[in-house]
Amino acid sequence: MNECYYDKRMDFFYNRSNTDTADEWTGTKLVIVLCVGSFFCLFIFFSNSLVIAAVIKNRKFHFPFYYLLANLAAADFFAGIAYVFLMFNTGPVSKTLTVNRWFLRQGLLDTSLTASLTNLLVIAVERHMSIMRMRVHSNLTKKRVTLLILFVWAIAIFMGAVPTLGWNCLCDISACSSLAPIYSRSYLIFWTVSNLVAFFIMVVVYLRIYMYVKRKTNVLSPHTSGSISRRRAPMKLMKTVMTVLGAFVVCWTPGLVVLLLDGLNCTQCGVQHVKRWFLLLALLNSVMNPIIYSYKDEDMYSTMKKMICCFSQEKNSERRPSRIASTILSRSDTGSQYKEDSISQGTVCNKSSS
Repeated sequence: MNECYYDKRMDFFYNRSNTDTADEWTGTKLVIVLCVGSFFCLFIFFSNSLVIAAVIKNRKFHFPFYYLLANLAAADFFAGIAYVFLMFNTGPVSKTLTVNRWFLRQGLLDTSLTASLTNLLVIAVERHMSIMRMRVHSNLTKKRVTLLILFVWAIAIFMGAVPTLGWNCLCDISACSSLAPIYSRSYLIFWTVSNLVAFFIMVVVYLRIYMYVKRKTNVLSPHTSGSISRRRAPMKLMKTVMTVLGAFVVCWTPGLVVLLLDGLNCTQCGVQHVKRWFLLLALLNSVMNPIIYSYKDEDMYSTMKKMICCFSQEKNSERRPSRIASTILSRSDTGSQYKEDSISQGTVCNKSSS
């Protein structure tokens, strides 16, 4: 019967896998990684919160596609939380972690990846439903969209918890991987292959939908009444989704390939030297998505810009209360004009939600 090592700290497993975490994460390198990582995480929190708020405020976005896009932003926000937790539990600290804390660290990362991947699959289903009818948006009800979002997170949490539930090498120490010292190599192979296959399927599905939309748009455009912008709307949304998917595949594929090589026990592949940079590349994906949304969607960009402007105006008005009061008291006509300007500015802010 194999001996289990649940009571060991992570230094036991790192020493067995010959992973030197201390020398790689000290001094200047550690400071640079933490500074860059912290900046990225702050941007992830701010920008993805802005995307979610824009979808909530602007009635133009109250459709299934944008609800799912907001959920993708929520997955990126969750990824930022996972990276923050990773930053404070990596490097020399890694060897001092308990098994459960290390499982939590990796589980957060796995959950964020699965949430993004599953959400893109659900968006593919929603786009297929709408585009087969040549509509801009599908007729999914809010209840069904809510169930789909709950389904996404249920799958993500389950996949992130699989190693904790038993698929690990704590009772079979010879099967442990190098990059993830308490993950079984068999699990890494399953994890990476399933994700890479999902990438391939999504790329094929989106390409087919894109070609279908392009062909139908070209055929129907001369015979369809209505504005040109309305006929092009399905194509614009597809371009946004495909850009997001492309960035996701580019940022995550290198890291998954490295994990696959580790699962296959490739000792000559030098996976230890590139793991840190591929992790930062995966982090970059959560930074890129809000930029893609605002760049590819004019309404999204306009809504986000108005929200930032209105927030700045509110901050400035809070910093000058005495000046406002003295202006109103000293000059009634100027005060009235100031009130009118304030009302008009508030109206502009409120119109961003319409």
